[in-house]
Amino acid sequence: MIENIDLSMVNWARGQFALTAMYHWLFVPLTLGISWIIAFYHTIYVKTGNEEWKRLTKFWMKLFGINFAIGVATGIILEFQFGTNWSNYSWMVGDIFGAPLAIEGIFAFFLEATFFAVMFFGWNRVSKGFHLFSTWMVAVGSNLSAVWILVANAWMQHPVGQAFNPDTARFEMQNFYEVAFSPYAINKFTHVTSSSMLMAALFVISISSWYLLRGRHTVMAKRSIVVAATLGLLASVFTIFNGDESAYEIAKVQPMKLAAFEGLYDGQKNAGLVALGIINRDKKVYDNQKPFVGFNVHIPGLLSLMANRSFNSFVPGMKDLVYGNTEHNILGSAQKMERGKKAVASLDAYKKAKKAGDKAAADTQLATFNEYKEFLGYGYLQKPEEAVPPVALSFNAFHVMVILGMLFPLIFIGYLYYAHKGTLAGKKWLLGLGTITYLLGIIASQAGWVVAEVGRQPWAIQGLLPVTVARTNLTTGTVQATFLMFLVLFTLLLIAEISIMTKQISIGPEEN
Repeated sequence: MIENIDLSMVNWARGQFALTAMYHWLFVPLTLGISWIIAFYHTIYVKTGNEEWKRLTKFWMKLFGINFAIGVATGIILEFQFGTNWSNYSWMVGDIFGAPLAIEGIFAFFLEATFFAVMFFGWNRVSKGFHLFSTWMVAVGSNLSAVWILVANAWMQHPVGQAFNPDTARFEMQNFYEVAFSPYAINKFTHVTSSSMLMAALFVISISSWYLLRGRHTVMAKRSIVVAATLGLLASVFTIFNGDESAYEIAKVQPMKLAAFEGLYDGQKNAGLVALGIINRDKKVYDNQKPFVGFNVHIPGLLSLMANRSFNSFVPGMKDLVYGNTEHNILGSAQKMERGKKAVASLDAYKKAKKAGDKAAADTQLATFNEYKEFLGYGYLQKPEEAVPPVALSFNAFHVMVILGMLFPLIFIGYLYYAHKGTLAGKKWLLGLGTITYLLGIIASQAGWVVAEVGRQPWAIQGLLPVTVARTNLTTGTVQATFLMFLVLFTLLLIAEISIMTKQISIGPEEN
């Protein structure tokens, strides 16, 4: 089965899904975060009755609407790809994966859509109270919609609440509560929503800084900055602490990912966190090359503290996770492959015996399968080293995300400090930095998504379903053609978004 897989087709399919997801992710964080900021602006307007707050609320609503529309278009295409390029995946996990997506659709197309219309067109048509309620419900609906997407993704990272049915070759949901409220899903949702608030705050600060540098709409820009920087500071601090909790969850359920984004090949006690270093791209898990090129700086014990809440604890490296470590009772992918191949062989034998009507043989093979079924996915790997994700990409993406994540709260503090002193408009250096902060935020956000998804490779479902098995039987040429088609389409959508956004920003808020 595995020998006949066209790896070129698989890689193109992975590339196409990555392309779609990363384009989609350009729009999602801004949609999630700025909906809350707009709700705060709208609340201040209703409380104060100040028309300036109404003007700036309507202005940011307009930009939110543009971003929302483009995000929906890319999101629909993303979901279709599960059926086009990953049909085996859709068949095997549709019972579990489909439920969160269906719930997401209900929230997106009913809750969001209903209040979205009132929020945009309800000025002077409904009461101020109901109009404000609609704005808050759009924020709530958008983020509840994201919950179910993130629950589905968290299940791919840490599959729980399911069982494999050998008769249908499908993973079936056994406990919806476990799927929806696993610690991994909760951490993923809180991390994504808090970082989205951070992203939206950077968006507001970038545009408002541009206005201040040009002496335009200064009152609106200053007021927008104060609210956005306050919410952004709170969100950035929460994101840092929540990121630490996410790393703790990853250490428990995806130790290979943790080792990859720290470039940790050999397990260590009192393992240090890499502060600075250049990863050796040629290093393999089976060779003796050094993990880093030139110097590297570690913070002693911090990785052990993140992973196990203890400075002196042992953190397994990629070698331990591939080849095993008896001292620390770690089963490597080499050993898991042996058991996985027994699961694959017994499953095949069970189906043949059942088809032949040999109940005794079928029961024997089923018992063998149940003994080794937790290692089923490893049975489709060709060599133990395949369990290692792309180390250099994971390492670099993680450290870019962390470095930028530590910078953002400093920027928010700077804006709040000078705004409080009343000298913000004169700080050209800070405003110049502020105009590019949203671009930095996009880089950090995309890097975080790379860490989450590339670090999970080679798995579509962690430990259970490799991407090589999850694919559709298509030719490489077919996937290449659709890849190029989507590349052109998404680029045009992005150009359209930027063009419309810049035009609206240039026009600015409506004058009284």
